[in-house]
Amino acid sequence: MSGRRYRVLAVCTHPVQYHVPILRRMASRPDLDLHVAYCTLSGAEGGYDPEFGTTIKWDIPLLDGYQWTHIPNKGSGHESFFGLRNPGLWKLIREGRFDAILCYVGYVRSTFWISLVAAKTSGVAFLFGTDSTTLDSRRGRAWKRVVKSMLWPLLFRCADQVIVPSSGTRELMRKLGLPDDRVTLTPYVVDNDWWLAKSADIDRDAVRRSWGALPGDAVILFCAKLQPWKRPVDLLHAFIEAKLPNAILVFAGEGSLRPELEAEVAIQGVGSRVRFLGFVNQSQLPAVYKSADLMVLPSEYEPFGVVVNEAMCCNCAVITSDQVGAARDLVIPGGTGFVYPCGDIAALTRILKEAVSDPLRLESLRQAAFAAIQSWSPAHNIDATIEAVQMAVARTQGPGRDDKLVSRASETRSSPSAHDQ
Repeated sequence: MSGRRYRVLAVCTHPVQYHVPILRRMASRPDLDLHVAYCTLSGAEGGYDPEFGTTIKWDIPLLDGYQWTHIPNKGSGHESFFGLRNPGLWKLIREGRFDAILCYVGYVRSTFWISLVAAKTSGVAFLFGTDSTTLDSRRGRAWKRVVKSMLWPLLFRCADQVIVPSSGTRELMRKLGLPDDRVTLTPYVVDNDWWLAKSADIDRDAVRRSWGALPGDAVILFCAKLQPWKRPVDLLHAFIEAKLPNAILVFAGEGSLRPELEAEVAIQGVGSRVRFLGFVNQSQLPAVYKSADLMVLPSEYEPFGVVVNEAMCCNCAVITSDQVGAARDLVIPGGTGFVYPCGDIAALTRILKEAVSDPLRLESLRQAAFAAIQSWSPAHNIDATIEAVQMAVARTQGPGRDDKLVSRASETRSSPSAHDQ
């Protein structure tokens, strides 16, 4: 470390329940003078979430413990290029005397370009990235892949340092031709200590009884939005096909597929073994994870999936499809959980049968998952982020930069992934 204190502005779309604890920890670091600029206060103030299909206001403090500013959004508020337009960032960046900008707003929003141009014309280091592990779009539009293959190499070369949250994204950057010394892995993390402390206070048996689980039952959990790309119907079909008399299936989440799921449960006559919890707010989630044995994420599009982190922090083993980014970094097949080909309901059925048939092994998986997540922690994320800032600032200083510092980028600090262990 250089010993220098860096003045950094983090530009964020809105307060996010799993990102805010990391910002608080960053703000406490003596080598950072961190300020956060929010483009909206959605989540902290509450609002309708079309994907959950309900009004959402997270029930944990999101605006405490760090310096932040709300930059008014002059855009439409829609999911479009001009839906997020925060012209006030121009003055803040140009006059703020920052060393670096950490931009967590996507390039498909005009706010990203306001921030980029303001930083570049002010000589301020600009860091950004993506969580994508593929050029494919969520909606499967082939033309987007073609456009991205041409434009993304140019786009990410605009960054003084690219920050990526997973080894899958780092590999994508390599395929796009970015050199290793321009990419830093800042692992996608949650506040492990918070999850551990909250889950330790849970009466697991009482929660399971409230779901109708008997003492010898295995509890299988789906915890995500009930949307098509999350593929909750796959899990329901696999659960029905597995014919597990000693298991119940719990859906925690809301979304457009809930009526279809409930109808299928009724048609198949498995209502006594399936529970729908609806939207579960942040403070109640530790009880849900801690009381489950297996958390299944069958998504067809999931750049990472922090629900995997959350579940593992609460001693819950995981099953994910091979399209979940966290599978590469956090899931050791047969060790901390299982990975199966997305959409292969027969394979998921076999895994459910295997996992539930051996309670001792299932308990071993749960304990291994908890142990493994300890090496994918906020400390690793923050150390890597600070190192990325150092390298980006060094690059913007021209010939006087610390070349030794820049050369360390090829040895990016990160926790070992599941496939590196």
